[in-house]
Amino acid sequence: MFSFFTKKKFLIDYLEGFVDIHNHILPGIDDGAKTVEDSLALIKGFAEFGVTDFICTPHIMENYYPNTPKTIRNSLMLLQNALKKYDLSKVYIEAAAEHMIDSGFEGRLEEHKIMPLADNYILIEMSYLQPSLNLYDMVEKISENKLYPILAHPERYNFLHGKIKSFEEFKKKGMLLQLNILSVSGYYGKEVQKTALSLLDNNLLDFVATDIHNTRQLTALKEMELKEQTIDVLKPIIERTTYNFRK
Repeated sequence: MFSFFTKKKFLIDYLEGFVDIHNHILPGIDDGAKTVEDSLALIKGFAEFGVTDFICTPHIMENYYPNTPKTIRNSLMLLQNALKKYDLSKVYIEAAAEHMIDSGFEGRLEEHKIMPLADNYILIEMSYLQPSLNLYDMVEKISENKLYPILAHPERYNFLHGKIKSFEEFKKKGMLLQLNILSVSGYYGKEVQKTALSLLDNNLLDFVATDIHNTRQLTALKEMELKEQTIDVLKPIIERTTYNFRK
């Protein structure tokens, strides 16, 4: 008998063993976890559904979060020491960064003051309100440095909503696209959700991540229910992310 009701499932049931490549769980370094205790609370919350591998990606952003490899590694060391103290030996964390394509990015790239993921990827972002004027130039320079640029949360850039051809152009220029999982649920709003689903439907996404900053977002992730067909489309991207970034 035909059913008018579409079965939904909890997404976290498909995240066991997942490697989260974009999050803000390092303490006291950006708009994510403020203290080591905040970081540990997030890590323990993730462990409840089987996620224990993290590449931490604090912001590097002129005038807001002027982080450097040194500040990021210092924060990582604080958290690693806390994991040892509380015998959380099954948790694996390493550090990279989410790099804003701003006027200082080229200099950081040339001076090797960037923090790649898995040695040969670099996570980049733009303002949500307008494109970085030097985006394509910087993508080319990233490639010249033998790195693959991953554009964080493409679905969240307001100026790109409804412009699927712009994302196709990004791909042609060599950018990889990383979806925020929460976007699919409508957490960031209907337009973001619509764009996320369009990117999924058009097979334009390469990786997924949580971009978790706090326990409120983690709770939203735990409660996230999706249609079975949406999960079926997400699963290969989840698996691809873990395959590419598991140590």
